[in-house]
Amino acid sequence: MAKAAVKEATFLWQGTNREGSRVKGQMQSFNDSLVKVQLRKQGINPISVRKKSDLFGKRKKKITAGDIAVFSRQMATMMQAGVPLVQALDIVGKGHENPSMGGMISEIRTEIEGGSTFAEALSKQPKHFDDLFVNLVDAGERSGALEALLDKIATYKEKTEAIKKKVKKALTYPAAVVVVAFIVTGILLYFVVPQFKELFVGFGADLPAFTNLVIRLSEFVQAKWWLILGIIIAAGFAHAQCHRRFRGYRRMQDRILLRLPVVGDILDKSATARFARTLSTMFAAGVPLVDALDSVSRAAGNIVYEEAVQQMKDQVATGQQLQVSMAQVGVFPSMAVQMVAIGEESGALDSMCAKVADFYEDEVDNLVDNLSSLLEPLIMAVLGVLVGGLVVAMYLPIFKLGSVV
Repeated sequence: MAKAAVKEATFLWQGTNREGSRVKGQMQSFNDSLVKVQLRKQGINPISVRKKSDLFGKRKKKITAGDIAVFSRQMATMMQAGVPLVQALDIVGKGHENPSMGGMISEIRTEIEGGSTFAEALSKQPKHFDDLFVNLVDAGERSGALEALLDKIATYKEKTEAIKKKVKKALTYPAAVVVVAFIVTGILLYFVVPQFKELFVGFGADLPAFTNLVIRLSEFVQAKWWLILGIIIAAGFAHAQCHRRFRGYRRMQDRILLRLPVVGDILDKSATARFARTLSTMFAAGVPLVDALDSVSRAAGNIVYEEAVQQMKDQVATGQQLQVSMAQVGVFPSMAVQMVAIGEESGALDSMCAKVADFYEDEVDNLVDNLSSLLEPLIMAVLGVLVGGLVVAMYLPIFKLGSVV
């Protein structure tokens, strides 16, 4: 059976010409690699090449951290099986379900075919491959143990993504329920309560204080719904901008989250697990401790821990032991400090950090499961107070009328 012919597609490109001026255009070709080859023949250095999407085509999928974790495992498996690097990238890229991920892998393959190392090619995608990832790959290439390092990276990515999902689950569930409860309350106040108000007008009797309060609240929602909605949108926008631009705001937010009951314990243990997992991976790859701590701080996921690890790095750089620095910053559990101390004394810091990570990852898993059980009665109480309170307020006059009759 003959293979189906590969159709040409339109690619949008941007680059710089021989004079260094920025140029752009579009070109018909079979893939982005051929477009780059043609552009270089024309004396244009390509900066970006992307396929032009159809007007009614599917929306371009984003590359997620989960995609990077899967890519890491696929590359580790391919390399351990003896598949050459370029061929492994070609196989993984063509078989990926996410076109955006496939395109990025194709760009990495093209860079390597052009003479770049794997680490250099990854460093040109900083949005998806951080310094930690690039440094580990570079260490693997220099030591000739890229297969082993890719396996460590894959394990690290899988573990960190798993713990992120658990933390996200712990935070998303209660937030979603509270949002739904307030939406339902708003609908009742705007649409349902006014109907009861018209019914109560004909009673000719004083309404209970609770019912009057709910009716006034309904009137305010009807008259000022645009103001309420505007405040909510403005608050959300202000929060997003402050979180993105102001480090002090993020620090305050992270400190507050760490002090919350149950949820704070989950975030605290997950940060400890991430610290230990990252340090174990970096140290096992032969990265010096001070350099490893620098990468660990950026992977902390929490500014409180990030600043604590940076402080530890400065202290370790002056000759202080890691266990002493951990104890002094005061954010790590005593058990983690003691296990790191044992690892330092025995010369097995990487394996001891891995055990710390395993322990606290299990702790986070148990806490998330317990949180779901603890929140169910609390959520029912919140829903009962908000929704049930409105229902009772509307039926109180009817009960009063029935008693009079």
